Order: sequence, then structure tokens, then C-alpha cells
Amino acid sequence: MENTNDIMGINFILLGLLNYTQTHLFFFSEVLMAFLTSLMSNIFTIMLIHMDSRLCTPMYFLLSQLSLMDVMLVLTVVPKMVGNYLMHIRSISPAVGCGFQIFFFLTLEGGECFLLAAMSYDRYVAICHPLRYPVFMSWQLCLRMTFGSWFLGAADGLMQAAATLNFSFCRTHEIDHFFCEAPSLVRLACADTSVFEYAMYVCCVLMLLVPIFLILISYSLILAAVLQMCSNEARKKAFATCSSHISVVGLFFGAAIFTYMRPKSYRSANHDKVVSAFYTIFTPVLNPLIYSLRNSEVKGALRKCMDQCSALSHD
Repeated sequence: MENTNDIMGINFILLGLLNYTQTHLFFFSEVLMAFLTSLMSNIFTIMLIHMDSRLCTPMYFLLSQLSLMDVMLVLTVVPKMVGNYLMHIRSISPAVGCGFQIFFFLTLEGGECFLLAAMSYDRYVAICHPLRYPVFMSWQLCLRMTFGSWFLGAADGLMQAAATLNFSFCRTHEIDHFFCEAPSLVRLACADTSVFEYAMYVCCVLMLLVPIFLILISYSLILAAVLQMCSNEARKKAFATCSSHISVVGLFFGAAIFTYMRPKSYRSANHDKVVSAFYTIFTPVLNPLIYSLRNSEVKGALRKCMDQCSALSHD
């Protein structure tokens, strides 16, 4: 068995998600459409939030950061996947290609976990302490939570990318995935990776469970406050305010828990690839749709923008 201590000159092979059958060509067109839709909708959401003065609040600033993370996530994974598929090239360089994907993927996934927790706190303050919202959810605190989300995600991404690429790879260099994911790459190492895999598992669990715990606390307090409201109209408004965020949390954490917290005996490469495709390609499409369709302020800003565009086109 070849012992490779230097992987700098050896490219990995991504086996990919799709083949070249008629059915898979159809799925490829769907992936490409989802990618373009995700880019356009999330970029438009960011622009809309920063252009409309009614949306210049901590709540929508956090939403713009979520859209920014989704844009960067699809740009990290999909262009390489599409390029390899179209050009029939499946290789990816270890340090630049794999290192880039592992770092940014974990940074964005980890950052989104904590950002969703920050958004749940924002909803808690808005519903339970509306009169003290400017105090409990100041711009200074909002920026700190945003920076903290990016920092914690980046720290996790940097550590795991550096540790993963530090292994020697003496087995086949074929990665059974459509992008460089740390667990898939570690399986190719010829060294004993049990300690690192355990540490990686603990890290992933903490990155998921800590934000989930904070989200559950926030929504438990919100539910208690809503149940004490006398007005049915106030209850409906409170539930409408939270429903978008709950939907996004359910989609994101449901897929992440299914991927990273299952025992090895229940895991398969095909299942991992399908679930990864869901939360790296299709979930970023759903997030802006969920928030725009269920949020009256976003719909109002969208109508205002369309009216302005219509007025300009008729001038």
C-alpha cells in the first residue's frame, strides 16, 4: 500500500451526485435552476433589506446575514459540482479545492446555527418585551451576535480543515461525495482517525445542540407569553411573526441532525449525498421564499420596489 505523506501534488476525485443518464440530466437541470434561483432570491433579499428604511431593524439585518450565508454556501459547493459535471472532470486539488470547501462549508453551516439562535432571541424580545426592544435588542448587541456567529463558524471550519488535511492519505483518492466534506475525506486517511472523528462528532453535536437549546428556551418563553395574551388577534400576529423562523429552523436543523448525529451503522454515502444536496442547494432557495411569503413587511417592501420599478419603466 502506498504511503502518501504529501498530498499537495495529488488530486482527489469527486464521484459526484449525478451520472449521465436521462433521469440524472433532468435532476442536474433542477440543481442548476435551484442554484440560480437561490443566488437571485437571496441577493435580492439582501438588497431589499438594505434599500428599504422600514426594514432597517436588527431582525431584518439578521435575515440579511442569513441570506448572505446562503449565497456563500451555494457558491462554495455548486459551481465546482456543475463545472465538473459539464466538463466530465471530477478532480479537485487537496489544499486549495478541498481546503477551501471544508473551511467555508463548516464556517457557513456553523455560523448559520448560531445566527438562527440569535434570530430566535430577537423574536423573544419582540414578543415578550416589545416596549424594551431597543434596549434588549440594541444594534450593538445585534452586531456582536452576528460577529460571534461568523467567528464561531470560522473557528470550527479552520480547525477541522487544518486537521483533516494534515492526515496522510494512502488509500484510494476517490471521495464518494459531490464536494469535499470532512467526514468523507477522513475515511480515506491511512492513519488512525478515531480520536479526530470522536472530536469532530463532539464538535458537530455542540454546534447543533447549543443553538437548538437556546432556540427552544426562546420559543418556550414565547409560547408561554402568547398563551397569556387575551386577544386572539395578538396571538395570531405573534404566531405569524415566528412561523417563518420556525420553518427555517426545522428545515436546517432537521437535515443537519439527520446527517451528523446518526450512528455510523445507519449511515450510507448515498443518503448523506442526498441530504447534503437538500441543505446545501435546496434549503437556500426556500429560506427567502418562506420569509417573503409569510412576512407582511417584506411583502410590503417588495410591492413598493415593484411599483418603483414599474414607474421607472413607464417614464
